[in-house]
Amino acid sequence: METVFAKTKEKMEKCLNSLERDFSAVRAGRANPAILDKVMVDYYGVPTPVNQMAAISVPEARLLVIQPWDTSTLREIEKAINVADIGINPQNDGKVIRLSFPQLTEEHRKGLQKDISKRGEEAKVAIRNVRRDAMDEIKKMKKDNQITEDDQKDGEKKLQEITDDYIRQSEVITKKKEEEILSI
Repeated sequence: METVFAKTKEKMEKCLNSLERDFSAVRAGRANPAILDKVMVDYYGVPTPVNQMAAISVPEARLLVIQPWDTSTLREIEKAINVADIGINPQNDGKVIRLSFPQLTEEHRKGLQKDISKRGEEAKVAIRNVRRDAMDEIKKMKKDNQITEDDQKDGEKKLQEITDDYIRQSEVITKKKEEEILSI
């Protein structure tokens, strides 16, 4: 039964990691290089992430500077950023690309907060789905006479404790991101 708990914890950990990855890509009015993680540039026919083609720096709180190692790729990077529709227009000066993040309006902040809450709820649902699958596995073990009824009850109780812990962690991550958005 310990393998069930280990697999469950691993899957729930993946849910939290996915949530944190999603939140890192949320444009919060501050320059965050993670916003470019999903931007792929057509580099000689191969889709390549921007961070593998250029140095990305944050010289100011609301400015990202992308300096390609090969300046001939500048146009392709600019095009890929426009196609990715991250909500920021790149400025190309022939050597680097600048992404200037505008100040967030109150309305946009509230919209981001709702989106973050929604993603937090989706993470909780994913965690509960993992619990459901593990519960089914424990019930199957009982049905196949691999464990006793007492073991089943203890396993279900421990599973609920694990689930409650991961739900709490997802709530903390969500609340932290909401506060970050509202404090900008």
